[in-house]
Amino acid sequence: MTTAVLATLVAVAGVLGDVSVGGRDGVVLAALLVVLAVVFAIGWPVVAGLPSRVGSGVVIGLAGVAAVVVVHLTTSEPLLGAVPAVFACAVLASFVAELARRDGRVRLVESVAGTVAGSLAPVCAAGWLAAERTGGGDAVVVTGAVALAVASALSVLPLRGWAAAGATVGAATAAGLVAGAALPVVGLLSGVLLGAAVGVLVAAGDVLFDRLPALERRLAGWAVAVLPVAVTGILVYVVGRVLVG
Repeated sequence: MTTAVLATLVAVAGVLGDVSVGGRDGVVLAALLVVLAVVFAIGWPVVAGLPSRVGSGVVIGLAGVAAVVVVHLTTSEPLLGAVPAVFACAVLASFVAELARRDGRVRLVESVAGTVAGSLAPVCAAGWLAAERTGGGDAVVVTGAVALAVASALSVLPLRGWAAAGATVGAATAAGLVAGAALPVVGLLSGVLLGAAVGVLVAAGDVLFDRLPALERRLAGWAVAVLPVAVTGILVYVVGRVLVG
């Protein structure tokens, strides 16, 4: 349910896409994504059980914030052109963080892999900001966020296995259909495909993290709630560029 709330906030931020500061639009969405990146950076090391939580958290947080900042400051295509460089720097920073450890560097490979994997999620979140500047703009963001909110809300239902996955994908597809019908810029086909893709992502995440012992800790729970929102960002951007324009 927390993911549904966060997705709703993304939808609201998309509606407020015209709000600008210093001549740049999308500041509300950018600020929200920065907050989500920080929250994820604090919780992910707990989820993954990383040995150096502070070092890993700093690398993940900086990667997420940097990705949002560079996309926000980019004024020409490709909007995500600098994002791969940000992720590459995060990979290098993960090794630097390991060199700075003074605990014997236990579980070194696991620590590096967990930090790099954790850095990818908030970097993908920058896709929301880039999607806001596609042909569909705010409508694409709202459609993706609505589908994500509906799919995530189904997590409170007592369903398991294929029934849960089917309900999640079906609800997200229906939400995308309704949003696409309400927003002509997106259209029915794009809305359905986007909703279905988001539904598959949410269903896969539910299976992956269901009953994970680490989720009993609040910080871990927040990170897992932020994860679908972050990863959906790049998905929404791709759909927006390919199907909407």
